[in-house]
Amino acid sequence: MKTLLNNDDLEHRLDILSEMAKNFARRAKEVDESSSFPYENMKELKQSGYTTLSIPKTYGGKEISLYELVRFQEVIAQGDGATALSIGWHMGVVRNINEADWDESVKVEVYKQLVEGALINSAATEPQTGSPTRGGKPQTVATKKQDTWVINGHKSFTTMSPVLDYFLVTASIEGSNDVGNFLIPKDSNGIQIEETWDSIALKGTGSHDVFFHDVIIPDRYFVEKVSKNKKINPWLLHIPACYLGIAGAAQREAVQFANSYSPNSINGTIATIPSVRTKVGEMELKMQVAKHFLYSVCKKWDCADTDQQAILLPELSAAKLFVTNTAIEVVDVAMRIVGARSLSAKSPLQRYYRDVRAGLHNPPMDDMTIEQLANKSFSEF
Repeated sequence: MKTLLNNDDLEHRLDILSEMAKNFARRAKEVDESSSFPYENMKELKQSGYTTLSIPKTYGGKEISLYELVRFQEVIAQGDGATALSIGWHMGVVRNINEADWDESVKVEVYKQLVEGALINSAATEPQTGSPTRGGKPQTVATKKQDTWVINGHKSFTTMSPVLDYFLVTASIEGSNDVGNFLIPKDSNGIQIEETWDSIALKGTGSHDVFFHDVIIPDRYFVEKVSKNKKINPWLLHIPACYLGIAGAAQREAVQFANSYSPNSINGTIATIPSVRTKVGEMELKMQVAKHFLYSVCKKWDCADTDQQAILLPELSAAKLFVTNTAIEVVDVAMRIVGARSLSAKSPLQRYYRDVRAGLHNPPMDDMTIEQLANKSFSEF
C-alpha cells in the first residue's frame, strides 16, 4: 500500500488515489447490491494516511488546502461515490475542529487519536427536525450531572456510523435555550446503532440511525455551544466534489461505450454519429465549467485572509448548487448516449444515476442558496 504521507506533491497523491479508486470501483457493485458498507475501502484509505491529511500540522497532520481536498475527493468518487461522501465528512470535521472553540486539551486528545487513524463525524440530523441547516432545535437532550453530561436522543443519517470512533453530537442543553456540541467516543455505554439506511442512493454510506440512551461523558466533552451566527464552513465543498467525481465516472463510461458500440446499421462505432458527438461535447463542456467554478472558489478561499473569507459564503454555496446540478445533467446525458443499456442492473450508469441525485439533499439546500444569492444581489444594488 503506497502512502500519501511521504510526498506532498499534489499530482503524486492524485496518482495514488487514482489507483486506489480503481479498487473502489471494482467493489462498488457488490456494496451497492448488498447495501453493505465499504469496510475494505475505509481500511485502505486509513492505511494510506488519507484520513490524516486534513489534520493541522500543529497536531501532526499535513493540513491540506481546500483546493487539494476537493481534487482528492473528486478522484475517490470516480471510484465510488459512497466512499467519497463518507470519508469527506470526516475530512471536513477534522479540519473544523481546529477552527472551533474547543478546549485545547481536548483538541490535543482527539487529534492524537485521529493521527493514528480514528474516524469522526457529526451526528446532527434528527427525524423530528430534519436538516440542521433549517434551524430546528435538537430533540436530543444533554443533562448536567455533577462533573458529567448525560446524553439522550435519536440521530438519523449518521454517515459512516459502522466505523466511527467519535460522534460529534448536537444536543439541546436541559434547562436552557442553548444547543451544544458533545464529543462521544464510540465505546461509551448506551450507544445503539440501528441499521435503518434504506436509501436507493449511496447505499454504502452506512448512514444509519444512532440512539443515545443515558450516555455519560465527562464535562470536558461538552466542547462548545452552537452559535446562532453560524461560521462559514468551506469544507462542505467535499460534497459537490463527490458528485463531480460521480459525473466524471459516468462521462468516462459513456465515451468508452460510444467508442466500442457498433450496431450493424452503421459502419464503425456510434462515436462517428454527429448527435452522439454533440452529446459527448456537451458533457465535456459541462464538466469543464463545473470544475473551473469549484476549483476557483476553493483557490480564492485558500488565498483569502479572514475578512475576505467572510464575504465568500454566497460563492461557496453557489459552487455547491451549480456543480451538483451540473453533475446530475452530465449523468443524464451519459445515459442518453448509452440508451436503454444504461438502465441495466449490469451497467454502473444506473448506480451513478441514483447516487448523483443524493446531492440535492446535502447542505446547503438549493432554495437556501438561491435566497442567499438574492440577498447578496439586493444588498449591492
